[in-house]
Amino acid sequence: MYKDNVDEKIIGYLKEDSRESFVDIGKKLKLSESAVRRRVKNLVGNGTIKKFTLELGEENATSAIVLVSVDSATDTSKVSLKLAKLDGVKTVYEITGQYDITTIMSGSSIAEINNSIDALRKIPGVVDTNTVIILRKVI
Repeated sequence: MYKDNVDEKIIGYLKEDSRESFVDIGKKLKLSESAVRRRVKNLVGNGTIKKFTLELGEENATSAIVLVSVDSATDTSKVSLKLAKLDGVKTVYEITGQYDITTIMSGSSIAEINNSIDALRKIPGVVDTNTVIILRKVI
């Protein structure tokens, strides 16, 4: 799993934009396209790069606002920290009013958001939730 400085730079470029062409990376590093391709193949082969992923823009995601009530005997900030670690949770706010916490969730589908909500409801201290699916962003 030996990586040199050039491999580190290639990894950096791919982290920033995994779609960047090997030709463009090669130009930046003064390497041929085939040299970059070979290095990436080796990085994949030795397990340094596990996979290339896709991150959808907000306009392609399903989002929801989840209002959360916390048991009065439970420290709200501890629940907030646990919520922040859940998959799909983008933002956590502690609020006043009928609910104690609100979260903004995002996922590729309503089913994915539902899985996150199921995990949220299992957090000790969560006593009630109210979920609102966001239909569209206006501004």
